[in-house]
Amino acid sequence: MLRLITDFDGPIIDVSERYYRVYQFCLEKTRGLNQKVTILSKDEFWSLKRAHLPEKQIGIISGLNEEQAQEFSKLRRQIIHTEPFFQYDRLALGAVDALLKVQHAGVDLVVMTMRRVWELDYAFKKFDLSRFFPENRCYCLSNDYVKTRDIDDKPLLMARAIKELPPASETWMVGDTEADITAAKKHGIKAIAVECGIRDQAQLELYNPDLIVKDLGACVDLYLRS
Repeated sequence: MLRLITDFDGPIIDVSERYYRVYQFCLEKTRGLNQKVTILSKDEFWSLKRAHLPEKQIGIISGLNEEQAQEFSKLRRQIIHTEPFFQYDRLALGAVDALLKVQHAGVDLVVMTMRRVWELDYAFKKFDLSRFFPENRCYCLSNDYVKTRDIDDKPLLMARAIKELPPASETWMVGDTEADITAAKKHGIKAIAVECGIRDQAQLELYNPDLIVKDLGACVDLYLRS
């Protein structure tokens, strides 16, 4: 049996608009009265995010002082994963077609994400994605899970999946961050990085994935030809 494990945000969901709206909101909330700030364009902002620039630094580039930038970063952490902003998420281009293709090929499809249960359910309902992932093929965080760092938490999810899922003749993990690559490599699974998410190619290369491809569709095509 062939198995494809995919991250959710990045390969399947485009989070760039949500992150940009949160950036704008936090900048407005933390700047001083009549203080002039530089609101980055979405492309400028997303390029900095993809280069893994710290949030505090993005605040400083936008015109905040050191103390304000610290508050900007703190506020961002508090609201980035809250329901008012999830409405801005969109399906990644070609993601549903890729999921349909791999499902029709009879591949065992698993989703593995740092979203909490309610966050994943929200997106499943909004975009009709539960048809691809039965409950026993969904690996996410419980609603009360205390997060540390994705690069530490995601390998724990992978360990649980390996323990619970039936054996597969070959398994690939596709994702857009260092956490996905680390989780795969730690457990001897082929790590496929996609460039359509929150890390650019230079950042992805630092973690030595087996392959870097454009998006989930390119990964699925490669997977089905292998």
